[in-house]
Amino acid sequence: MDPILDLARPSVLRNPYPAYARMRETSPVFWHELLGSWVLTRHADCLAVLTDSNGFASDWRRAGEEIPAPLLSVQTLDPPEHTAVRHLLLDGFRAQDRQALHDDLEGRITDLLAESARRPSFDLVGDLAEPIALRFVTAFLGVPAPELDWFVPMSRTVVDGMDAGLWPEKHEPAVAARARLAEYAGGWLADPPKEGLIAYVAAHAAESGVAETVLRNSLRAVLHAGYESASRLLGNAAAALLTTPGALDAFRAAPATAVDELIRYDAPVQADARVCVADTELGGVAMKAGDPVTLFLGAANHDPLRFAHPAELRLDRAPNPHLGFGRGAHACLGASMAIRLTGSVLGALAREYPLARPVAEPEHRRNLTLRGLDRFEVTLRPDTGEEVRP
Repeated sequence: MDPILDLARPSVLRNPYPAYARMRETSPVFWHELLGSWVLTRHADCLAVLTDSNGFASDWRRAGEEIPAPLLSVQTLDPPEHTAVRHLLLDGFRAQDRQALHDDLEGRITDLLAESARRPSFDLVGDLAEPIALRFVTAFLGVPAPELDWFVPMSRTVVDGMDAGLWPEKHEPAVAARARLAEYAGGWLADPPKEGLIAYVAAHAAESGVAETVLRNSLRAVLHAGYESASRLLGNAAAALLTTPGALDAFRAAPATAVDELIRYDAPVQADARVCVADTELGGVAMKAGDPVTLFLGAANHDPLRFAHPAELRLDRAPNPHLGFGRGAHACLGASMAIRLTGSVLGALAREYPLARPVAEPEHRRNLTLRGLDRFEVTLRPDTGEEVRP
């Protein structure tokens, strides 16, 4: 079977890392016909591409591709265009009272966990990770959170479209969902809130020199990427803690390093893409200008040449140079915030509910680019020997 399509089989989707290891051992750099792309699986090769924006582009216009204006954002532009919008957003991030935001969120986390503890079991994804992540990112932006029932399916459809290279039928629904998100976010700069990242961007937009279309698209990207990264990280990390014997106790002992290890162990972002802009050689393979390159970051984060015993969850692992949030010019803007949010939620879980346990196996969504759970039924009650029902 095709080694990449095989990743979507339910048994492999639960744990793709042995399959990544086979790819890395047999052909660490290989051409995949269906993707029409080089595939990289080693940490060193992925890091080299991520940190070389001169040789490998995120902006595919540099390889002659036409990119519609609605898709130009901080995620898709390269320096020097990328630099201005990234600096504006970074300055906006730094200007926010992040401590106040986290203080407010701590109360919400406590309330949600207490509410969940009163039930026989609950879905950690739909009842905790998704509402917390959406409240977090919209509070940071300074706008009200949309209804989960409206936002979540649309956001998931956009994520499904990230795998359209393998399943082309996912492309059009994703384009439509992205357009609806753009329409939703369209009025933010015209009528900005008084506080939050959007307020800062609106106040400094004119002096930044960034086109309004790019600003709008970038704020929409912050909403979507921030929500998906945070919610999927929370789900993946909680699943790792609750299905690995002793891990919840170990989290309390090493909170400073634990979240980074959880990201390395089962990161939401499993793949990223670039395009060669000049003939080059990487990993012993000659690549031509215009060749797409797919980086399997999930494989890179389990590379034994970079991490000792990569299949083991070692919450005290340090240093931990994982690529879960990328590197270089396109490293995740909100990485530190996502790490702190995840630490807050899992810290409260480990501290207040040390007997938390899964009721059923985590169910993964059929996504290869952005890995995450569909459902994870958990109980916060002690095991009395009785059957627990949702």
